[in-house]
Amino acid sequence: MKPNKSYGIFAEYYDILTQNIDYRKRAEYFNTLIKQSGGKQCGLLLDLACGTGSLSEAMDDLGYDVIAVDSSPEMLGIAMDKKFESGKNIQYVCQDMRELDLYGGVDITICALDSLNHLDNFDDLKTVFSKVFTFTNPEGLFIFDINTEFKHKTILGEHTFIYDTDEVYCVWQNSCENSKVKIDLDFFVPENEKYSRYSESFYENAYSIEDIKHALENTGFRVLNIYDEDSFEPLKENSQRAVFVTQK
Repeated sequence: MKPNKSYGIFAEYYDILTQNIDYRKRAEYFNTLIKQSGGKQCGLLLDLACGTGSLSEAMDDLGYDVIAVDSSPEMLGIAMDKKFESGKNIQYVCQDMRELDLYGGVDITICALDSLNHLDNFDDLKTVFSKVFTFTNPEGLFIFDINTEFKHKTILGEHTFIYDTDEVYCVWQNSCENSKVKIDLDFFVPENEKYSRYSESFYENAYSIEDIKHALENTGFRVLNIYDEDSFEPLKENSQRAVFVTQK
């Protein structure tokens, strides 16, 4: 077994394991939220925890001037490869979102695909809210999605998921205590007619919607809407992901 850190092997196969995500559709969804909330069209947009840059590229396609931040050099390496191939003018920055430090303000910040759940604790979440608030222009928007406690306890829970592709066989095992999920990933990669095994582990935390709302308001954001995942419907008891639309 070869242990890896910093999403090394996960970064390499992230796009393969998330082929079900339609990034263009998600970008159009965020764009609609921005329009409905009076955000600046084609303004300066921060993609927080951008990963391999797929959503950054899609937002650039819609006319936004994109700055993209992620703490993983491996993820950003793949994002840069996409940038070189597409010729886009996205600015990628390797930075922990808890230590966000930009040269100036942005009009819109988005943070997608439960990236905020990866923070270590609720204090870290509040720190990120404060950092985003600092670098958001007046009347600017902060839009993010976050896994709910229902998803962590019921959908992820103690379940195991299998991903079988030509490039990698991945076993995803969860263990849940309260609303904190430990995720163990084992990657089996075909190499020279054999399989090499790589492993990574990380945690995701979920919090009550009311606690998140209060933290945003205490930071200075006004919560405009909270939607059920990828929709314009109100949040339900069994919603797996909440979408917050907030304004400075």
